[in-house]
Amino acid sequence: MSSASTASAGRRWVLGTASLIVFLALWEVLVRALHVKPILLPPPTAVIAELAGEWAWYLDHAAYTLMTTLAGFVLAAVLGVLLATLLVSSAWFEHTVYPLIVGLNSVPKVAVAPIFVIWMGTGSQPKIAIAFLVAVFAVIVDTMHGLRSVSTDVMDLGRVLKGSPLQFFFKVRLPGALPSILAGFKVAISLSLVGAIVGEFVASQKGLGYVILSAQGTFDTTRVFAAVLMLAAMGLLLYGAVALAEKKLMPWR
Repeated sequence: MSSASTASAGRRWVLGTASLIVFLALWEVLVRALHVKPILLPPPTAVIAELAGEWAWYLDHAAYTLMTTLAGFVLAAVLGVLLATLLVSSAWFEHTVYPLIVGLNSVPKVAVAPIFVIWMGTGSQPKIAIAFLVAVFAVIVDTMHGLRSVSTDVMDLGRVLKGSPLQFFFKVRLPGALPSILAGFKVAISLSLVGAIVGEFVASQKGLGYVILSAQGTFDTTRVFAAVLMLAAMGLLLYGAVALAEKKLMPWR
């Protein structure tokens, strides 16, 4: 990474951190100045104290949610790219299967989640399945767009080299579609986290979704905010990890 890029990344990090500190400070001041009841909106210091007091318990639940999120994302990434490749390669496959995928994606996942629980039980499997289902459509759509958007010059160059269809795909078409595929991955990682939480809301004994649901039952707003704060941090870290992978795979961007 060049020094200019490093300086730019440093400025973005400083600005992001400063905006977060200002937001939390305003939240703290307004809650105290307006005497808002903690059951409605706890101050950030109370939320941070809640996290600090039971950090090991929160980390245990966060690790469970992270595991189901990553498992759903990996399945969505692998099967999404594979399905998109088949859809782009075969008109018959696209005409018969793509409408089914679009129809399935249109169904609210909250409505589908209980079916997965009936089929798979209350373990981690239904959460992974829902995380996969929520995320896979973004990978399919972006990968199809990328595979169809490879420039004609690059396609012609690949044909001139006269490699096998498999070599043409892996050395020309797939690298050309990489920007779109990685854009789909960045959307899918956030959607996987949403899917994992939806699954935990339906039936779970562990995870940050379970923490939110159980805290809601006792009107423990501070605990709900603590779990939401951890989810926000997890979402940022996961998105940052995919963005970092994008920089490593495409350093020229």
